[in-house]
Amino acid sequence: MTSCFHCNEPVLTGDQFTTVINGQAQPMCCPGCQAVSQAIIDAGLTSYYQFRSEPGNRQTALIPEQLSQYSAYDLPEVQQDFVHKQGEIDSTSLSIDGITCAACAWLIEHKLKPVNGVTNVLVNSTTQRAMVSWDNNAIKLSEILQLISQIGYQAAPYQVDEQEKQSKADSRKFLLRLGLAGFATMQVMMFALALYTGYFTDLDVEFRDYFRWVSLIFAAPVVLYSAQPFYFSALRSLLSGKLNMDVSVSIAIAGAFIASCVATIQGNGEVYFESVSMFTFFLLLGRYFEQTARQRASVSSSNLHKLIPLTAHLIKDGQTTEIAAKQLRINDIILVKPGEVIAADAVVVSGKSSVNEAMLTGEQMPIIKQLDDIVYAGTINVEQPIHVKVNALGQDQLVAEIIRLQEMASNNKPAIALVADRLARYFSATILSIALITYIVWSFISPNDAFWVTLSVLVATCPCALALATPTAVTCATAIFTKLGIITRKAGVFEKLTQINHVVFDKTGTLTCGQLSIGEVNAEHNYSQAQVLAIAAAMEQGSLHPIAHAFKPYFDNTWQVTDVEHHVGLGITATVDNQSVKIGKLAFVLPQTQTLQQSRHIQHSQLIFLSINNQLVAQIEMLDQLRSDSLQTVNQLSQSKIGLSIASGDSSGHVEYLAQKLGITDVHAGLSPQGKLQFINQLQQTKKVAMFGDGINDAPVLAGANLSVAMGSGSAIAKNSADLILLGDHLSRFNDAIIVAKQAQRIIHQNLLWAFAYNVIILPLAVTGHVAPYIAAIGMSVSSLIVVSNSLRLLRIKL
Repeated sequence: MTSCFHCNEPVLTGDQFTTVINGQAQPMCCPGCQAVSQAIIDAGLTSYYQFRSEPGNRQTALIPEQLSQYSAYDLPEVQQDFVHKQGEIDSTSLSIDGITCAACAWLIEHKLKPVNGVTNVLVNSTTQRAMVSWDNNAIKLSEILQLISQIGYQAAPYQVDEQEKQSKADSRKFLLRLGLAGFATMQVMMFALALYTGYFTDLDVEFRDYFRWVSLIFAAPVVLYSAQPFYFSALRSLLSGKLNMDVSVSIAIAGAFIASCVATIQGNGEVYFESVSMFTFFLLLGRYFEQTARQRASVSSSNLHKLIPLTAHLIKDGQTTEIAAKQLRINDIILVKPGEVIAADAVVVSGKSSVNEAMLTGEQMPIIKQLDDIVYAGTINVEQPIHVKVNALGQDQLVAEIIRLQEMASNNKPAIALVADRLARYFSATILSIALITYIVWSFISPNDAFWVTLSVLVATCPCALALATPTAVTCATAIFTKLGIITRKAGVFEKLTQINHVVFDKTGTLTCGQLSIGEVNAEHNYSQAQVLAIAAAMEQGSLHPIAHAFKPYFDNTWQVTDVEHHVGLGITATVDNQSVKIGKLAFVLPQTQTLQQSRHIQHSQLIFLSINNQLVAQIEMLDQLRSDSLQTVNQLSQSKIGLSIASGDSSGHVEYLAQKLGITDVHAGLSPQGKLQFINQLQQTKKVAMFGDGINDAPVLAGANLSVAMGSGSAIAKNSADLILLGDHLSRFNDAIIVAKQAQRIIHQNLLWAFAYNVIILPLAVTGHVAPYIAAIGMSVSSLIVVSNSLRLLRIKL
């Protein structure tokens, strides 16, 4: 199949969209990619397609130029939060969505640099941010944002929150410690190298002592300032009654420095200032790379809240005014124009449009939103203007909830990480014991060498790589999950995903879209279809079940409903106008009736029934479409030798019909939540089971499965008890999650194997005096860097 030249997606429109690039008509998959590629060519930036190492982002959600509105960013009261003014020149940092490689940064820079009024532009492809300076008299910020959007990137001002300010301050302090250690190490090594090679052997003792004193002066700031984090960590560990790797590190640094100071003052013995400085520098360097890896892996989630716009159009007393979004209050009505980003979680009260929720789910296909539907802060209104009522602000919004879940996920350690932590503690105790024994033995063999051999043991076997083996890999895997719209809520998900060998699907809302609609209605006993639907809608009011949502359009206030009682998995009973009414399964509505003998029985459909005073008055067909990727997901799971079952509460022929379409042979219909749980428990006797459900009605089953997966986004996330949540409602993301988890597990095992192998090899060499302290410092650091670099390979997985 032909691929789009811009984004590499399949071209399903033939030669309808093409762009002439370097004299050749190249196929494009959609008008968005065609418009972007043409803008790139018209700007004379054809070299982008030569330099790029990754395809561009698919532009199906590209908003027409006339719909994109950035004028709000020109308001002084809005700019005061993110624009720095210096004379006539303004500058700001922009978050840019869609950067995939260094060529993207080159493209944006070369698009903006020739523009009159733009004085400087620097784009960082790693952080997906740009620093832009401009003359406000010649060009407006909104025009700069518009220029960036023309070549396929969405940009918005980047604002640093308090947590990031603290993080940046800590990073600067860390870099100062690292820089000081590096500078001092170079100076001390110059003197040490000369002394080691015997260059000054013919000089007087005074000269030797002079260089030792100079080395002490350079090494002192390293030991007393740069190495402080290790001391505090070791002290906290000891006060809590535990041993961590920083205990042996602190002993090595402090012991070597004190011994060297004593030797310098007394004028005899060996000094180890170069080893101390080098060890501290390389250890800090390893921690720096670890910190960078974590920031790189989590940058996408940390920027989520920055996608929320700074302004909103408030409707009050019939007047529309543009205000700062942080001034919004609950129940405010705001206007969201086509192309604008929604400023707060809200409910649609007027209008109908489609909304791009890619920032939450990773899927670019817009979703239709109409009356009473929920929309979320940070998503984009695509087609028509809508009026929405604010129902959540700040930390109560979905974006904030997702960020909290991501933080929980990144802090959750897999079982293998907990094992590695325990091993690291025992390893530290073992190394300290071996170092003590080494010193005692060498004191008899060669007293002059005892100290530096012991120092080499402490430095070379520092369990840094062991401690880094799992956190960096888990952080990177969590970052990939975030991009895919997958949220992990509990610890152990990565291990569970790799162990699953059987998957059980619920039907409604899982294999199907869950957006039920009313089909054929058979009404009897002098009841009209309108009456039947109105009674059902009145009873279903307040329910979160997909069936209840289907009846919403038929609700009116003419029916008085009391004594409503929900029977999970069966139906609803209520008193309607002093009559006993039931709606749900046939066996629930009419317990004495097991079958319905009617000529108008509907096949391959889900049916619900309505009875009044124990008399059947209606049969209602519920329509539900199969998810677009259900068949693909089922086929991939089958190819992976994973067993498949359907466990549904629906007792109609629709369950068997769907199972046949999907090729699933193990089908269990008409199950209550307790019945589903029993089925899951039976499977678990021989298999590791993952259960898909909607997270509400299936709560007991999800809690009982080895791994529970919930389909659904929105406010239900906060109430969901599932292990894994697929925000975009795409089943195929589960297959991607399994791939990522297996790769993460392989990398963790590789890291642990390397860490143990290195220590097993280096330990006897250090104990026997074959490793100098400075060589030990280099070896320890290289080992840690290998582990961090191996973990970063996860970020390059192609799904």
